[in-house]
Amino acid sequence: MPSQHIWTEKDRHGKKREVRATKFGGAWRLQSKIVGETEWTYYDSPLLRDLLRLKEIVARKYQRRRASVEDVGSIEKLIAEQHGNE
Repeated sequence: MPSQHIWTEKDRHGKKREVRATKFGGAWRLQSKIVGETEWTYYDSPLLRDLLRLKEIVARKYQRRRASVEDVGSIEKLIAEQHGNE
């Protein structure tokens, strides 16, 4: 069963950006789009700021028993890999 987390944020130009993170088959897939656009941008290598925001969301859900500790750990691993690449 896929796990999905969705949030919106404003970019530096004041445009709303919707981000979706889906975990399916043990792998996270992130996509985003600006509100009003029809095409989603899929990330092979997710943005670090999106991964950090996803970690916050999943950690809060974990505290309410709505996410697993494995989800939190897998996101932390992605962040470590991303940080190592920069």
